[in-house]
Amino acid sequence: MGKINGCLKCLFIFFNVLFVLLGILVVVAAVKVQQFADVLSLLGLPSGWTAWLWLFAIGMLLISVFGIVAGCLEREIVLKVFAGIMILGVLIMLIIGIIIAAKRNQMKNYFMGYSDDLSQNYMSDEAFKDKVKSDWQVQWKCCGVASYKDWGNDIPDTCECRSSAFDCIDKPADATGPARIYKQSCGTSAWDLFDWLFKIPMGVFFTLASTALLGLLVSLLMIRMVRRHDGGTGGQSIAMKGSGY
Repeated sequence: MGKINGCLKCLFIFFNVLFVLLGILVVVAAVKVQQFADVLSLLGLPSGWTAWLWLFAIGMLLISVFGIVAGCLEREIVLKVFAGIMILGVLIMLIIGIIIAAKRNQMKNYFMGYSDDLSQNYMSDEAFKDKVKSDWQVQWKCCGVASYKDWGNDIPDTCECRSSAFDCIDKPADATGPARIYKQSCGTSAWDLFDWLFKIPMGVFFTLASTALLGLLVSLLMIRMVRRHDGGTGGQSIAMKGSGY
C-alpha cells in the first residue's frame, strides 16, 4: 500500500499534467509573439522579453515533470522541494500577470493613440512605410497608420475597399488612388489583432497562479501523509525491538 491516498495522488498528478499542457500553450504563444517581434521593436518595446517567455515555458514543463516524478516517488524531501517551487511559482506568475496587464495598456496606447504627427514620424521610415503598404493594409484591410491621411494625396492600391463587409469611404477628391478606401486605420486593426496576444497570456498566468496554489496545498497534504506513514512505521519498529523480537 502506498504512503499517499490513491485519489489524492491521482489528483496531484492530474494537476501537473495540466501544467504540462498549459506549458505547451505558452510555447505556442511564444511562437506567435515571435512572428511580430519586428513590429514590437518598431514600437519601442524590448525584443528580449520573448526570450523570457520561452524560458518560462520550458521551466514550466520541467517543473511539471518534476511534480509528476515527486508524486510517484512519495518521498518527503522531493515533495518539500516541489512545494517550495510552487510557492515561488505562485509569486512569479502573479508578478508576470500584472506585468502583462501593464504592457497591454502600454501597447493599447501605442496602437490606439496614434496622432497625425506621430504617424508621420513612423511613416518617414521607408522600411516601416513599405511594411504598412504591402503587409499591414493587405492582411488587416485598413488604410494608413492613424488614418488614410498618412498617405497624403497619393493613396496606394492596397487601401482599396472592395467588400461591403468593411466600412468603406470615398477617397478625397484631390487624391489619387482607389475610388473606395478603408475607413479603419491600421493602428486600430493592429490592436484588434494584438489584444488577444495579451489577454490569453494574462488569463493563462493568473489561472496558473491559482492552480499552483492548489498544487501547493495538495503537496503539503501529501507531505503530511508521508510523515504519518513513515512515523507510524518507525514507531512499530521500535516497539518490536523493545519486545525482544
